[in-house]
Amino acid sequence: MIRNKSIKMFVLRNIPIILFIVIFLIFGIFSPKFISVDSFKNIVVSSSYVGIIAIGIMFVLLTGGIDLSIGSVMYLSAAVTGLAVQKLGMPTALAIIIGLLAAVLVGVLNAFFIVILGILPFITTLGMMVFVKAVGLLMTRSESVKLPKIITSMGSKAVLGIPMPIIIFAVIIIFGVLFLEKTKLGRQIYAVGNDVEEARKAGINTKKVLFTCYVMSALFAGIGGIVSVAQIGIVNAAFGKGEEFNAIAAAVLGGASLSGGVGKVFPGVVLGAVMIQMIQAGLVFMQVDLYKQPLISAAIIFLAVFLDSIRSKYIAKAEQRNIRNESLQ
Repeated sequence: MIRNKSIKMFVLRNIPIILFIVIFLIFGIFSPKFISVDSFKNIVVSSSYVGIIAIGIMFVLLTGGIDLSIGSVMYLSAAVTGLAVQKLGMPTALAIIIGLLAAVLVGVLNAFFIVILGILPFITTLGMMVFVKAVGLLMTRSESVKLPKIITSMGSKAVLGIPMPIIIFAVIIIFGVLFLEKTKLGRQIYAVGNDVEEARKAGINTKKVLFTCYVMSALFAGIGGIVSVAQIGIVNAAFGKGEEFNAIAAAVLGGASLSGGVGKVFPGVVLGAVMIQMIQAGLVFMQVDLYKQPLISAAIIFLAVFLDSIRSKYIAKAEQRNIRNESLQ
């Protein structure tokens, strides 16, 4: 009986990994070409920018908040970078810094409205999503912006055989893991997500924690925008549209809770980001009708998130039973 419970708990705790393996094998069975080193490398490269913005939004999700502005932040950051080079003749490195600072500014504004003024995160970031995109379109006049070759070539460059987008993704993963698991502020983020009032009573500066999370989310969205445009080569009016939902889906697929306090960068969010791209690539390999692909992709993601929500509830109940049993002993 105890062994069966242990197996069940092991399965529940590792549902994201199991889902990843199952989906990978299913696509591999229907399309053998899908299971190859080159195919998987292309999937990871394509998912790198989603993974970066998903790690950023996970900071916010851990506090029980939400950030719907990251798609627009991606557009603003990439557009500012391109315009800084095109119109102002700035060096590429400086232009990238200016673009990322524009992203950070949005994060600061989000944090100010949410933390200082007390406006709900959903309302604040929804409004900022529209406002930031409007600012970006005003700057570009809705025209496409080309970025310098040094950036666009980054999408195809490799170091020791490893594509640059994967290297940047790996650096962000390492930073996210170390920050959340090894620093005091990282542990405080989990504490605020579990119970903000208890965290405040424990002496944690909850405003500082929340402020940091929204700035991080925007900064990573800016980095994700640069990495994405490096692969597609141009910033158009549709750039970044809907990416906030891919990021949230990746985080939740990876085990992050929308209620806060639960989630890991690795393997959690990383697997979630790769899984989303793997589903899209798998449907292409299977030559599924172009118009049916979004429906099937959405259905698979919904099923995965549904299973994850059941997992979270079951684990919570099991842990409560364990606490009661320990208190009776």
